[in-house]
Amino acid sequence: MQGYEIEHGSNPQYAVIWLHGLGADGSDFVPVVPELGLAERHGVRFVFPNAPAIPVTCNGGYVMPAWYDIISLEPNSRRIDEAGIVESRAAIRALIARENERGIPSQRIFLAGFSQGGAVAYTTALTHPEPLAGLIALSTYLPTVELVEREATEANRAIPVFAGHGTEDDVVSPQLGKMARDFLLQRGYAVGWHEYPMPHSVCIEEIEAIGDWLRERLA
Repeated sequence: MQGYEIEHGSNPQYAVIWLHGLGADGSDFVPVVPELGLAERHGVRFVFPNAPAIPVTCNGGYVMPAWYDIISLEPNSRRIDEAGIVESRAAIRALIARENERGIPSQRIFLAGFSQGGAVAYTTALTHPEPLAGLIALSTYLPTVELVEREATEANRAIPVFAGHGTEDDVVSPQLGKMARDFLLQRGYAVGWHEYPMPHSVCIEEIEAIGDWLRERLA
């Protein structure tokens, strides 16, 4: 899977695999890295993979970078292709395995994602067989509650979750984000919920909060 990599500090001991949104590519969040305020001693490899280009039904079958097909969009729900989610999860698991081979164990790997990428990050992290360091879910939702219910692993019951959402988001409604948050809270997950007065995007206050959250978890 092609994409972009940035090594912050020498000899990375941690990795962040960060998934972009629908129609974007891995370069979308590269500029965020220097804004996180991480010190050089925090050796972190940031991996920004590209989603494959596939037809997206809700966009009239237009071929674009997408982690899975979206059948229809409603204000507070989505109809999606679960097989596509499973395929993307397998691709992210392969990236986790590659970091393992490069000397970074799963418990030092964070998954992050925005919008559709966040949906894949949610699904992958909650069902991963080995403990992960944390999950950053931005302006996103849980695309397949049934899949997560079936396949959630005990290994990641204690995974720390940073969930951020814009109060003015008209693409992925705040209600969808809160439904994901509440699903996790009801099952005992540790979710930090962060709201910002913004549309479907990120803002500097959110990026700074993510940096604070990461620093707390980097030895």
